[in-house]
Amino acid sequence: MLDHFRPFTQPELDFVSTFKMGELAVEAGTTILAEGTRSAHLYTVLDGWGFRYKMLEDGRRQILNFMMPGDLVGLQGSLMGEMQHSVEALSPMALCVFERARLHEIFTNYSDLAYDLTWIASREERMLDENLLSIGRRTALERAAYLLVFLFQRARAVKLFAGPSGIIPITQQHVADTLGLSIVHTNKTLRKLAQRGLVRWADRGYEVLDEQALMEVGHWDGYKEKRRPFI
Repeated sequence: MLDHFRPFTQPELDFVSTFKMGELAVEAGTTILAEGTRSAHLYTVLDGWGFRYKMLEDGRRQILNFMMPGDLVGLQGSLMGEMQHSVEALSPMALCVFERARLHEIFTNYSDLAYDLTWIASREERMLDENLLSIGRRTALERAAYLLVFLFQRARAVKLFAGPSGIIPITQQHVADTLGLSIVHTNKTLRKLAQRGLVRWADRGYEVLDEQALMEVGHWDGYKEKRRPFI
């Protein structure tokens, strides 16, 4: 397990080993969970990138957040019934599959794991708070800078790059759908960041060139999680 995640105790490891049903590999573009459906499973991301989103009837999409190793997929459906959002693979992904019906055993028998689930849900709320701040108060340039450096720092923490940096596999359309901007406005905004030498766009995504400057433009003080739960 990566140093970024807290280790299991032996009883926790024994339970998770029986809770786990197997592993699932999906290709980029695969819908893992669909809004309005029920699933017998929930998942932990082991490798790769995904994103969570909602659609309006006219086809407009709002990306809510991006998923990386250690993130739980489908927890909302476990508690609320039908899924209220969809989840799609952004890259090839490896997922750990759990039986949704046994989720209550965590709260009954494993208080530390139950706390971990609460921590994960609370962390999701914090990220959504920051996204709402972006949409409500940051300028387009500040929104873009924050998003690009936030994803970069999260990905680095869970070692999604082979080295200290790498390509984040999102398109400008993904950025537009996250920030609530038109694709034209998004393109102009991202071009400004590229012209300042802060990022470089490629066919497969973008690369961060000046992390500190992006943080300053986005009025953000950085990703601070040193160790987090993993289920």
